[in-house]
Amino acid sequence: MQPPAGSQVSRVPAQRTPSEQLPPAPATPAPQPPRRRMRTVLTVVAGVLALLCLGGVATAYMWYTRASTPDRSTPDVVVANYIQSFLADRNDVRASEFVCQNGADIDALRLLREDLVARELRFSAKISTSWESFTVQRQGDSANVEVDLILSAFVDGISQSDRQRWRFETRQEDGWRVCKAERS
Repeated sequence: MQPPAGSQVSRVPAQRTPSEQLPPAPATPAPQPPRRRMRTVLTVVAGVLALLCLGGVATAYMWYTRASTPDRSTPDVVVANYIQSFLADRNDVRASEFVCQNGADIDALRLLREDLVARELRFSAKISTSWESFTVQRQGDSANVEVDLILSAFVDGISQSDRQRWRFETRQEDGWRVCKAERS
């Protein structure tokens, strides 16, 4: 198509500068990774760490609860734990976790422990307590447990021991508990 007559458009083709004379093209910056990807990775890592921490806390709590809760699962177990706490370890606080909640008639066993302490002082010897031969007679929510207590000491180079048969009355109260102890 021709330009109209008298127009100022020249018929000379437009001149272009040779490509060698052009200024260099600006360098394109290296593409940066999108920030969203980094945020996603950090969020996932933080979530996993949070879950691991919560799992660790829950596991530690379960282990602590199992370790600190006294075993009162059966009459003979509660009697053994009570004897261990009251006579062998002489820990009244721990022993109280194994007795009936409405009080227990354990005066005879308390007298035995007082006698053991007095003999230890008199003879300057440690008297150890062990137990064996459990016999359980269960009637519903109560049970009688008979056990042999063995009191042993080493005095003046001589080993001495005494075997005593004891009867413990136990009752089911949020687990089995010792309600009475008497020598049989």
